[in-house]
Amino acid sequence: MSPEHTYLLNKARKYCSYQERCLADVKTKLKEWNAAEKTIEKIIQTLEKEDFINEERYAIAFALGKLRNNKWGRNRIFYAMTQKQIPEIYIQMGLNEIDETEYIQILKSILKLKKTAEKDEFKRNNKLVKYAVQKGFQASLAWKVIRGEM
Repeated sequence: MSPEHTYLLNKARKYCSYQERCLADVKTKLKEWNAAEKTIEKIIQTLEKEDFINEERYAIAFALGKLRNNKWGRNRIFYAMTQKQIPEIYIQMGLNEIDETEYIQILKSILKLKKTAEKDEFKRNNKLVKYAVQKGFQASLAWKVIRGEM
């Protein structure tokens, strides 16, 4: 291994050990550090072998983190992970880790905190559903919560 390769590998290890990273994040960072294409492939293989990069673990951490911290719904989490080129099977694993009762509680809390000056109940509820959809929640689920069915 060349000194450059060793240096970049150690730098990538530190980058991955700070928080969970996906393959696309690591590739992007290595390109920012001006690593050659062959070097990038070797470093990624090594990081995967040493379990610094694990797409399944990343998908689970990403899904739970975005739900709990950003209050995102499943649709928005799914879209964000597809943007990061996470394989579909890992995306589904991550989404399956979301507890249904916690998911509904978060939806209820964002709907409760959303303020609308609308006087008409139908229009107000419509705005609340649009807000929930914007956050990535399913419209049908938002309607059920608003009607008190959940």
